[in-house]
Amino acid sequence: MAEENIKVRYSDAELEEFKAIILEKLEAAKAEYNTLRDVVMHGGTNDIEDTSPSFKTVEDDGANQLSKEEASHLAQRQYKFIQNLEAALVRIENKTYGICRETGKLIPKERLKLVPHATLTVEAKEMLSKSGRK
Repeated sequence: MAEENIKVRYSDAELEEFKAIILEKLEAAKAEYNTLRDVVMHGGTNDIEDTSPSFKTVEDDGANQLSKEEASHLAQRQYKFIQNLEAALVRIENKTYGICRETGKLIPKERLKLVPHATLTVEAKEMLSKSGRK
């Protein structure tokens, strides 16, 4: 266990494990982003609804607009998530992945498996939240 206390970075094998997790999440995130973008750009599906005569009410248009706005908001969040995952891949290549940007300590594996783009330990994140920084 003494080795765990002095470990300053994850091994190349561990970095490869994290890279696989990130690439899987990145692929799923990009697929979801593209779906959300399609909803925003095209308003949904191109099925029979688009060509059949319709008797839309004001509420229908409002609900449709709301879902487009929601999709747009979700697409923005997804895009940011994709950027964070891509930045994590750069940190893996630089061998700085998993090192807290505030404390310099290793971020626990369990946290990185749940939040692979994390750049802070939970403790550092809580400290920054209390001080008003992010």
